Amino acid sequence: MEEISNLFQGFATVLQPFNIMVMIVGIVLGVIIGVLPGLGGANGVAILLPLTFSMSPTSAIIMLSCIYWGALFGGAITSILFNIPGEPWSVATTFDGHPMAQQGKAGEALTAAFTSSFVGALFAVIMITLVAPLVAAFALRFGPAEKFGVYFLAFCSFVGMSKEPPFKTVAAMMIGFALAAVGLDQMTGQLRLTFGFTPLLTGFDFLIAVIGLFGIGEILLTMEEGLQFKGRSAVINPTVVFQTWKELPRYWVTSLRSCVIGCWMGVTPAGATPASFMSYGIAKRMSKRGNNFGNGEIEGVIAPETAAHAAGTSALLPMLALGVPGSPTAAVLLGGLLIWGLQPGPTLFIDNKDFVWGLIASMYLGNIVGLLIVLTCVPIFAAILRIPFSIIAPIILVYCAIGAYSVHNSNFDVVMMMVFGVLGYFLKKCNYPLAPLVLAIVLGDRAEESFRQSLLASQGSLSIFWSNWLVGTIMALGLIALFWSAIQTTWTRLRAMVTA
Repeated sequence: MEEISNLFQGFATVLQPFNIMVMIVGIVLGVIIGVLPGLGGANGVAILLPLTFSMSPTSAIIMLSCIYWGALFGGAITSILFNIPGEPWSVATTFDGHPMAQQGKAGEALTAAFTSSFVGALFAVIMITLVAPLVAAFALRFGPAEKFGVYFLAFCSFVGMSKEPPFKTVAAMMIGFALAAVGLDQMTGQLRLTFGFTPLLTGFDFLIAVIGLFGIGEILLTMEEGLQFKGRSAVINPTVVFQTWKELPRYWVTSLRSCVIGCWMGVTPAGATPASFMSYGIAKRMSKRGNNFGNGEIEGVIAPETAAHAAGTSALLPMLALGVPGSPTAAVLLGGLLIWGLQPGPTLFIDNKDFVWGLIASMYLGNIVGLLIVLTCVPIFAAILRIPFSIIAPIILVYCAIGAYSVHNSNFDVVMMMVFGVLGYFLKKCNYPLAPLVLAIVLGDRAEESFRQSLLASQGSLSIFWSNWLVGTIMALGLIALFWSAIQTTWTRLRAMVTA
């Protein structure tokens, strides 16, 4: 009851006219940031942080958090319309969202993505409201071995539970691991695979790879097929939102499962990107229409978007309760709290109660306002597809180049974007899946770092990955996911023998 009373006080703070205005401005700016490839939520929040210095801490954190919500919503727009992920966690959304747009179902895909994003965020905010102390204590148990276990589970899920041929999945993943190894070794300081190129000291940036693999690769494929001088069909129907909402309740199991996966990955912390990949992979395996994933299945949009938003929102929990940021954006927000003289941690809930509950209340209202804004614009977004691709392709190419350049202000990144585009083109032509490659680029260096830290702590013994119930359970789940096809086949044969 005390938490509910505090929450109502937080709503009273947020519903002040100035805070509502700040909320709307933050969401609109966030959507713009989410649409621009290469910028990202963390960079956007960091760039706009100085705007909040003259505000009160509560108004400032409301604006910054709403920029974050807007970026989460905006990342799906270019993913669905042009197969260009605006945010890292939107990569999995492209797998079915873009095929839906090509089939004239852009409005349905956008509505499903925005609504699922809202559901995932709402689930995470409710969790933060009710179980913050318990979940925060659980997050403290995750050391290097447990973090590696989470990454191991993500990799195994893609290999064992994917409908793609295992050989091609592993081959694509190995390419990703090789690319993730380029640069300065974080453990020893040695250079790896740089071949004398100074820009490679920091390795390949994930966003550069994603923009090239998906954006440029898609343009090259379309050029091969022949640029069309007419736009695709796009239903500009204001009722498309309500028509899609009628279908979404059928996938409540997928949404609930994705919410749980997202919250777990956000708190641990693994992040929104692996959460979206894992949720998509499990949904693909569990769905009755799993064979149709990748061809424009709405469930393939619901799963990653729900998980990504649940993870992105729940990542704020360790930051508030422990002072440990669960994501890059949470780290930027943590810096903002310190600038305003607030010390995140258990005492924040006692010493600055109004601030904390005002922030939590803004999470509820910010997501509602964000959902209303983006859903209102769904017909406008869908209408973009009516522009002939022969006109829009050069614009997308320039758009991608600007996004790639803005990551590090480097011409080398633009060149590497084109190289990744050619790689993506050849992989698609040979029917190799891009998702495992992208997952390995994202998590490869983190998994390696956690693995080596664990071995240093155990003096080289692999037993550390089975040293307690938590890491042992995660590793066991990973092995089950890896050999899931074999387990299913064996179980089917045993049942047939018993029946016979």
